[in-house]
Amino acid sequence: MAVRHFTPRGLLQPTPYHHVAVGTGTTHVHVSGQIARLADGAPVAPGDLAGQVSQALRNTSVGLAGAGASFADVLRLTFYVTRWRPEKIDAFMAGVEAVADEIGLPRPMPPASLIGVDYLFEPDVLVEVEATALVG
Repeated sequence: MAVRHFTPRGLLQPTPYHHVAVGTGTTHVHVSGQIARLADGAPVAPGDLAGQVSQALRNTSVGLAGAGASFADVLRLTFYVTRWRPEKIDAFMAGVEAVADEIGLPRPMPPASLIGVDYLFEPDVLVEVEATALVG
């Protein structure tokens, strides 16, 4: 089985890892954790969970598209949210709903997990999204 690693234009570059890995055969697509950053690293929506969820999903969409996939091909999404509390669900879902039509995110969403964490790799990052898809 061949594996191709790459980072599509439009995602944060350079990084010490590739954002996307594609395996051939039955093609699996794995998009690394995406955050609310533009390709140049500029933060989006500091302090705003809904805004960060929307941008992280936009970036996930860019990664999927770079591999020839879309949210229709996603097997699973994983969301990591800092200092999670159930009271944050409205803001979280507002971020999902705000961008769903724009990026073709089906509703209901593909299988997903929301995992609360103390913090992510930078203090302003409130959410990170991973996607696994299957194409071909």
